[in-house]
Amino acid sequence: MTLRAEIKPCIRVIRTESAKRFPLPAYATEGAAGFDLIADILEEQTLSPGQYAVISTGLSVELPSHMELQVRPRSGLAAKHGITVLNSPGTIDADYRGIIGVILINLGQEPYTIQPGARIAQAVIAPVIQADLEEVADLSETTRGKGGYGSTGVTSIEAKN
Repeated sequence: MTLRAEIKPCIRVIRTESAKRFPLPAYATEGAAGFDLIADILEEQTLSPGQYAVISTGLSVELPSHMELQVRPRSGLAAKHGITVLNSPGTIDADYRGIIGVILINLGQEPYTIQPGARIAQAVIAPVIQADLEEVADLSETTRGKGGYGSTGVTSIEAKN
């Protein structure tokens, strides 16, 4: 048995009747980290520049208690059209059973039309680690300390010859 098979969880999926007209999501390649989410809309929807909308996928999932589904942008939509996931990555918690919606925003300069069945985002299944939070009076010292944004420098790194 390969390591991949040992850590491959089963995700139970329910599709709306309208989503059943499209194939069940699947990984496009053996090495793919995510699978595409499809727009389960009945007619095209246009996003003007700066506009955002929740687009239904028609999918509800049952995740193992130690997992989450991350909704991430598709790189081609972002690079070519400025279309991205507004709350990227969006998190679908293991105890959520509703229909997954993708909050798409048009950060491009032209209107963008989403067609029914369009691949609008990708989903990545990831482990979840919950931590216990402990309130203390002090934190350990580090070189960086309380240095915030830009505190490690903004100088360009020179390429080696």
